[in-house]
Amino acid sequence: MISFLEFGALALTWGYQFLALWMLHIFIPLRKHPAVRVLALWVSSYITGVVVYANDLANIFLSLCGLTIFLMAFHQGKLIEKMTAVFIFYPVVISINFLMYDVSGKIFFALTNAPSEHGTWNYEIRLANAAIYALACLARLLFWLGIYCFLRKPLREIRLNLTSKMWLIADSMILASAIGCFTTIYFTTGESAVIYPLCIAAVFSSLGCVCLVAYMSKAMQNTYQLQKLKMQQEYYQDKMKEEERVRSIYHDMKNHLLVLENTQESEAARQMARKLRSQIADYEDYVHTGNEFLDIILRDKAEKAREKQIDFSIAVEFQGIDFVEPLDLSTLFGNGIDNAMEASEKLPKDQRTILLKAGRVQNFVSVLIENSCGPKTCAKNLRTSKADEFLHGFGISNMQKTAEKYGGQLIARREQEKFILKILIPIPNS
Repeated sequence: MISFLEFGALALTWGYQFLALWMLHIFIPLRKHPAVRVLALWVSSYITGVVVYANDLANIFLSLCGLTIFLMAFHQGKLIEKMTAVFIFYPVVISINFLMYDVSGKIFFALTNAPSEHGTWNYEIRLANAAIYALACLARLLFWLGIYCFLRKPLREIRLNLTSKMWLIADSMILASAIGCFTTIYFTTGESAVIYPLCIAAVFSSLGCVCLVAYMSKAMQNTYQLQKLKMQQEYYQDKMKEEERVRSIYHDMKNHLLVLENTQESEAARQMARKLRSQIADYEDYVHTGNEFLDIILRDKAEKAREKQIDFSIAVEFQGIDFVEPLDLSTLFGNGIDNAMEASEKLPKDQRTILLKAGRVQNFVSVLIENSCGPKTCAKNLRTSKADEFLHGFGISNMQKTAEKYGGQLIARREQEKFILKILIPIPNS
């Protein structure tokens, strides 16, 4: 029975160590070489499994240095990101390990009245020791599972979204927990139980700082995106007013040129009139979707595509589809086309293609945006290939939120050398 409990404790410890390494990997990815990852798993067991006691300077300090060196050696990312990881995970690892060993030890000696000399323990005492240790390992694993569920998304958002200045702010906030944990465990004298509340506070302080920083970055991005969308809407509204004026002038010019072509003026004058009329006839080549606001968006994007020498094919029929708000049309079509053009620009000119199809399919509005992309032009995280991820890369995310606002869904995928984005939105009953 003792052997079974010891094996169970070992398995629970392995599970905890793997989970701790996986959380570090979520925050700062491990280096890609398989051998490096295997070695990282082995080395991390010594760091995350460190035994910590009160006034134990060696293990407290060495675990801090060990975690720092481990992140530098086995993980990708910038120095400031790795130091943030140290400040986040160090107080949590140290505090939980200290609580686990100290609390389980007190419970064991209180229940068994066992002597301090291990060699004098009988079978019942050794069985109780194995059982209590296995339960302590289980409690630690469950606690880390809770942390994983709680921090999985915030940790990923922090790394993707923070700028350099925001990293410094995050470090200054989280550093307090690391320092507090270090000094509390080492300098507190007397009964170790007085350290428990401080350890718990250090753990939740680290977790709270992570969530706070993630919330701050998300709030700033949402504010930026909202301002950007409002500016887009104002821009397209101005374009609509300009379009009305141009349409009026266009019809007058077209009629005047037709009259000039049929007059008895010189042949040179008639040829010039025909040439001018063919040039302004390009205006009629723009797509007409049945939605004036969408017309402006697509005409603006088509003009930019021509400037960038991108083959932009449009087949959109939005007649009678008026339940989507103009700002949301800008989000769905504007962001999707911008992403497609960004990827197409990085290809040779003869490979730059974008296909846009949209319209009613049964009881749904279907939007399909397809563009060519090379292995390096489609972002791996389906967000952005730009260096500044804080200001860029939220196009697809915003499109998805907009689709979900109307009860729809967005699907983005890569197929060989094409990136395909499809949106389905149910049409509400009239």
